Amino acid sequence: MIAALLVNLLRLLLLPVSALRWAFAAPRGGYVVLEIDGRVVDLQPPRVRLALWWRPRKRAPLSVERVRELGKHLMKDPRPAGLLLRMRSVHAGPAVLASLRDALLEIRAGGKDIVAYLPMGADNAMLLLASAARAVVVGPETLVSPLGFAVEGRYVRRALERAGVEPEVFAKGMYKNAGEVLVRDTMSPAQREQVGALLDARLGDLVAALAQGRRVDRETAARWIDEAPYGAEQAVARGIIDAVAYEDELEHMLATGLLPGTTAPRRAQVSASGSAGEGALASGRHGRARLVAAGRYLRARRALSLRPMLPRPIIGVVEVHGAIVSRARFRGASLASEERLVASLRAARQNPRIRGVILHIDSPGGSALASDRIHHEVTRLAEVKPVVACMSNVAASGGYYVAAAAHAIVAQPQTITGSIGVVSARFALGPLLERLGVSTDVVKRGARADLFSPSRKLDAGERAVMERELDAIYATFLRVVARGRRRPVEEIEPLAQGRVYSGAEAQARGLVDMLGGFERALHELRQMIGPKAAAIEPAIVRASRYIPPPPLLPAPVPTLLELVGLRGVAEEVTLAIHCQGERVLAYCAEATELD
Repeated sequence: MIAALLVNLLRLLLLPVSALRWAFAAPRGGYVVLEIDGRVVDLQPPRVRLALWWRPRKRAPLSVERVRELGKHLMKDPRPAGLLLRMRSVHAGPAVLASLRDALLEIRAGGKDIVAYLPMGADNAMLLLASAARAVVVGPETLVSPLGFAVEGRYVRRALERAGVEPEVFAKGMYKNAGEVLVRDTMSPAQREQVGALLDARLGDLVAALAQGRRVDRETAARWIDEAPYGAEQAVARGIIDAVAYEDELEHMLATGLLPGTTAPRRAQVSASGSAGEGALASGRHGRARLVAAGRYLRARRALSLRPMLPRPIIGVVEVHGAIVSRARFRGASLASEERLVASLRAARQNPRIRGVILHIDSPGGSALASDRIHHEVTRLAEVKPVVACMSNVAASGGYYVAAAAHAIVAQPQTITGSIGVVSARFALGPLLERLGVSTDVVKRGARADLFSPSRKLDAGERAVMERELDAIYATFLRVVARGRRRPVEEIEPLAQGRVYSGAEAQARGLVDMLGGFERALHELRQMIGPKAAAIEPAIVRASRYIPPPPLLPAPVPTLLELVGLRGVAEEVTLAIHCQGERVLAYCAEATELD
């Protein structure tokens, strides 16, 4: 309270300066510039309070949350003509891309012009986002490449055989593919079926976006993809983009209203015929549009607001990001540690200020034990507070197991979800040791004392034990989903089998309640809390007690495998390191998407 009081007093003293700063933050008729170059995420990551000189602060990724905040201010501000998207590269999953595009479409629907400038050319992701703009411009001598989507699987059975390593994989569910790369040479029919369905959904989304954004029929948009790539001028001739320009030429186009495109909003009035319209207001002294960076615009706006003096109710956000593990053994990989998540969920349950919780999930699953314990804590939380699961790019296997305890599940149409199944794998190194001249001699007490020894394969009785254990875990998974979906197990079992679905398919099958992103989940949770919840803002919940971070150790094997195209194997090695001796509920995308 004292800190908030001091900050507010300082802001009141500086109010004239802040007001002047806000007045110049967005000149009338100008454009606010949003830079997109690199990783994009749903939620704004926490700020690093202290950056040491020997550890320079990394640039935070752009978040959809920040773009929505920017849009809310833009739509209330009559001065800017609109938003200029300057996109050099985009690294984001399909669900995050869909959420970002939704945010941009809301800005256009709010009466603001949007122009997309792609100086390095365009691929699938950039064209998907640019389809939300009125006009799309690329840099000269660039490629426009809406190539569609392809998947390549890397299968290492023969490589392991030559090395003398014998993998043993146990899986429940005909579509459970996590161990397939170890024991096959080609993609199984079941895997080909589910991957094909996911690619159909991705391609359909891109076709629909291009058709809507460029105002053509779906057949034309599909033909653009099949005949790609194009040079910049060729893409203009086809109607995929509107113009080719260097950056200074783009600024002149914005200022003079010469940018081609569809009919602009009233406030921008940049017509397709090239009339000046609002360009007279947008032009600077030298015939260039007045531009202001989005960061500067937001900082100027935030400086005018005062901090709340008294603690306010909040909506808690608990992030389940990365592979689920009981305890992270080292840093360097994106991991959802049970230890930290359980502490965060308990903190959310015990904090009276937190009126409800959004479980934000972007995880392919992981440890069955850790997933069950996290699910238990979500269940306890849901007994006293409303909980909504918001699925981002991936919420499969253990990620879906965790979500099942929520009162409602929200997913984007392109979210990868489902994969209700279980898998276990082990490696027998006996042949490799023999080749190396290493012999193994065993003294044991107990028929199965060396059950987990890597020096030998399992016998028939031991395999039966493993199968029985996986049957039990699979049955538990089915019961968890059935209870969460309020349906009998007999209805869930045909939907399980380890199969993954797009969010749209999952909703059609009743595994997801509604389609949308974080804003939709936030709206649903506010509805559950009550009529006075509209003003309650979200905040990320961290563990209530200090948990020391794991040691920073290199992970050379997974990194090397990723470099040679074995991403799926790298994911399995990472899980094996962190989940030693545990069964896993994991969807392993052993294929690499080619954009």
